Amino acid sequence: MKKSFLLYAFIILILLNVFTYTFYSKQVAFEQDRYQRVTKKLKEKIQTTESKLVDASYFTLENNENAQNYFESEDGSQIIQHQKLIPFVTERLLDYNANPKGNPYTGQDQIGVSKFIINKVKILNHRWIIADFSDGSLWGEVLLKYFVNEDQTISFEVNQSLLYQK
Repeated sequence: MKKSFLLYAFIILILLNVFTYTFYSKQVAFEQDRYQRVTKKLKEKIQTTESKLVDASYFTLENNENAQNYFESEDGSQIIQHQKLIPFVTERLLDYNANPKGNPYTGQDQIGVSKFIINKVKILNHRWIIADFSDGSLWGEVLLKYFVNEDQTISFEVNQSLLYQK
């Protein structure tokens, strides 16, 4: 009886080992397949996102070589580097937010108690800026022209302003 018990226990242990080996080898193959599918999906999403980012940044001074060339002198040296110009122009435009009647370059007069201030600025090229503004309850966008004067100051001009309905 003891011999038959040991024989049955040995057979059961061998079967358990075979089933365990089969289970884990298939699980590893399944996990590797799942990893490859997820990696492929993520790579596709990254490519799609990169493509959208390139499309979205098409109208920027950083990516527009023709607009960057506008700031070069005839001898080929740069009068103003666009990497320094972008934060400089943005800062000058946002400085007008301190005006008690609001930023005059929103193209909107103050309505009610709150003043219109510019929140976001995007410099499109060597001449155009698009900006988002609000007074806390009303929102709008403005298209501005900007000029770099010879004394390295910036002047702005409102081209078009849009105020969204509530």
